[in-house]
This record gives sequence, C-alpha cells and structure tokens, in this order.
Amino acid sequence: MSIPLSYTLRNLAARRLTTLLTAGGMALVVFVFATVLMLEEGLKKTLVETGSPDNVVVTRRSAGTEVQSIVERDQAAIVENQPEVVYGGDGARLASKETIVLISLAKRDSAKASNVLIRGVGRNGIELRPQVQIVEGRMFRPGSTEIIAGRSVAERYQGAGVGETLRFGQRVWTVVGIMDAGKTGFDSEIWGDVDQLMQAFRRPTYSSVILKLNDPAAFSQFKMRIENDPRLTLEAKRESVFYAEQSQLLANFIRYLGMMLSITFSIGAIIGAMITMYASVANRTAEIGTLRALGFRRKNIMFAFLVEALMLGAAGGIAGLVLASFMQFFTISTMNWQSFSELAFSFTLNGAIVVKSFAFALIMGVVGGFLPAARAARLNIVDSLRAA
Repeated sequence: MSIPLSYTLRNLAARRLTTLLTAGGMALVVFVFATVLMLEEGLKKTLVETGSPDNVVVTRRSAGTEVQSIVERDQAAIVENQPEVVYGGDGARLASKETIVLISLAKRDSAKASNVLIRGVGRNGIELRPQVQIVEGRMFRPGSTEIIAGRSVAERYQGAGVGETLRFGQRVWTVVGIMDAGKTGFDSEIWGDVDQLMQAFRRPTYSSVILKLNDPAAFSQFKMRIENDPRLTLEAKRESVFYAEQSQLLANFIRYLGMMLSITFSIGAIIGAMITMYASVANRTAEIGTLRALGFRRKNIMFAFLVEALMLGAAGGIAGLVLASFMQFFTISTMNWQSFSELAFSFTLNGAIVVKSFAFALIMGVVGGFLPAARAARLNIVDSLRAA
C-alpha cells in the first residue's frame, strides 16, 4: 500500500510560500547550469559550423592557428596544384590562398577598441564557403581597396557599415557589402582581396590555403603527400576539424568555470531544500504517526517525502529552463584566445541541454530531500501520536 500522490500535492499546496521559495532557489541554479551549457554549445556551434567537412585547411606544421601560420608562395602553389584538388567553374583549381591580420577597431556603443580579424581571400574564397551570403551591398572587386564586413562586425564597430570607410595598413578601405555567415565565425571577420591586403601590411607570405578535394575520401592520401613532402613544412586538416580545435580552449574554460559556479550555487539550493523538508517533517509529526498507525510502512513514508522533494526539483528545473530559453535571443562577444580576435556567438539550447539540466534539478531534489525523508521514516508511532 502506497501513499497517494494527491497527498503529496496537497502538502505542497498547503505550504505555498516555502514551496515557491525552495523551487525558486533551484530554478536559479538550473538557470545558471543551463546557461553555461548553452554558452559552451553556442561557442562550439559558431566555430565548428564555420568549417566545412568538404574543405581542407593547410597551415604551417604545428602552428595551431592561421594567425601563427606562415605559408610561402612557392609552397602554396605546390599545395593548390595537387591532383586531389578539384577544378572550379573557371577551369582553375578551387583553392583560396589567404592571409590573416588583426586590427583594432572602436565599438559603436562605447568607442572601446577591440581586435577584429581581417581575412584576405582569393577569388574562390567565397565559393568555398557556401554558408556566406552577401545580404547588403555587393562583393568586393579583386585588386581594389574594397572590403566586406561580417554582420556582427558591421553592427558593433564604427566604420564597418556599407558605404563607410576604415583606415588600416596605411590605406583607406571602403565597405561595399555585408555578409551573413549563418552565425558562424565568419560573421566576426572582415574580408578583402588577399593581394591588396598583403601589399598594405607588407606580408610576403600567406597564412593558409583553403581548398576543396574532388573526392572527400581522398583526404588521407592528400594529407600524407603534403606532410611527407620534404619541400613543405605544412600540415592539412579538414576545415571542420580545424575550427573544432579552435573552440576547445575557450569552451573548456567556460565549462569549468560554469561548473564551479553551478556546484557552489547548488549546495545552497540543496541546503534550502533540506531545511524546507526538515521543517515539513517537524510540522507533520502527528500526521506521520497517523499514517504509520493506518498501516503505511516506513518505506512508504520515505518514498512520499522523496517524491515531494522530486516535485520541488522538477518545478525548479522547468522554471529554470524556461528562463534560460530566453537567453537564445541574446548575442555576446568574447576574446577568442586562439586568434586573439573578438568572436560573437549566441546561446544555443538543444535537447541534450534540456535533459541534463532537468536531471540536475531532480538530483538536487533527491539530495536535499533524502535525509529529511529518512528522518520521517524513522519516527516512532507512539512518540509521533503523542505530539498531536
């Protein structure tokens, strides 16, 4: 014989204030927990989806990032003429020799300076990135001092809108277009003609070579040839893998810091739930004695109080997730420690985060309610009835 669920619901309803306060504390912890996971997922989504599994990035061996990479001109020519590289519609190899430069720009809202990544791309640069679309203005003309800005850059930095100008590399550059890269890392970049940017910054070498293979299955063969060629000091990675690795350092920092905060706050929420449940046991001593006298066993009493604690956790979990879901409407920016440029990304909520956050709430409920439930189950029938 088990205690009806309606009994537990009536007890929670009878103590509305303490129920709301306890569930509210858990909701705040779940909100923090879910937000951290959403932040990490948003960062990974932004960087991982920047790369395409069909593209290959070639950089200097052990460089780690394009900012630290150097690819000599003769090496770039060797790479783009490998037999595995597909031909484009113009009859040339579908490859883009690119250079990366960091500049400092002032933000529109605060005039505070921050690093922005400038990418010099070849004529096939945009063709290799189908996720990049010109949504305002037009593409820059090769051989000119025209540039296009990512949507995030155009919104946040002075001089980065269509028709505006930026001065860097001892030249004045005109923004002729805004590109939307589908909330990937390219939204936080400015693109221009690679040859013009190399001349402006006096760069004799490229940073990377991006290319597309005629058969993705030929990647291993291509990689082996590039990395074993004694003329080259380069390494090849699939573009999706390359950008996934870029997210690891910052994602790990966010995860560890967030978990520390979540654990700290959860201890407070668990203690609050425990106090609430102990008070409930103290106020219902005679009621518990009556239930025992009616034939309910100790395990029935303990189970009823654990269900009550689980309901508090579930209510807090649902409320916390609802609050966290609104964070998807916000975009934040932070320093990408790999490239030292500012990166904008959004909070991302998915099914896995919902399950993890709700499970975390239930665990808080069980941990906070176990000792009070055990206390209620151990009460003596006679002593409990005397308290009436």
